[in-house]
Amino acid sequence: MNAKTKKIVGVALFTAIVVVLQLLGSFIRFGPFSISLVLIPIVVGTALYGISAGVWLGLAFGITVLASGDASSFLAVNVPGTIITVLLKGAAAGLFAGLVYKLVSKKNTTAATIASAVACPVANTGVFLLGCAVFFMPTIEGWAAALGMESAGTYMITTLVGFNFVFELLVNIILCPVIVRLISLGSKQLKLR
Repeated sequence: MNAKTKKIVGVALFTAIVVVLQLLGSFIRFGPFSISLVLIPIVVGTALYGISAGVWLGLAFGITVLASGDASSFLAVNVPGTIITVLLKGAAAGLFAGLVYKLVSKKNTTAATIASAVACPVANTGVFLLGCAVFFMPTIEGWAAALGMESAGTYMITTLVGFNFVFELLVNIILCPVIVRLISLGSKQLKLR
């Protein structure tokens, strides 16, 4: 099998993993939102197949979020704003993971995977917060007031992203380098046979 075919098959496999993990992950909730376990295959797929694969996997993540109803509270408020935010945050997660991996991998692939594992949830959460500020601030202010919070910013950080972000970041940092290393070792073993 040539390199192009291997890449197509690999990216297709990671796309399927992204979709399944997002659909299963929508049942694991901490606070109002589900944990995005799909960031792991985005980072790993990006490390193995490059920046364009990362962007594609991020878009697949965003499309699945929209199709699964996981963004329904935001869709009820602003459909175009939700679609833009969800697709952009997924694509940005893959893009930044890929750019960071490409930059750091010139020196060390393990460090590149760890840096990429940090960049991915930072980009995902950062674009989500930016989208909230641009498209949903009046609604978020109402949600914050309903919980007795004076600041919408505090609500966004503590309620919308707080624990989820920390969990995603830690899981990415721990699992992504291990998975990339195992795949790399497996690939070397197959080449020896």
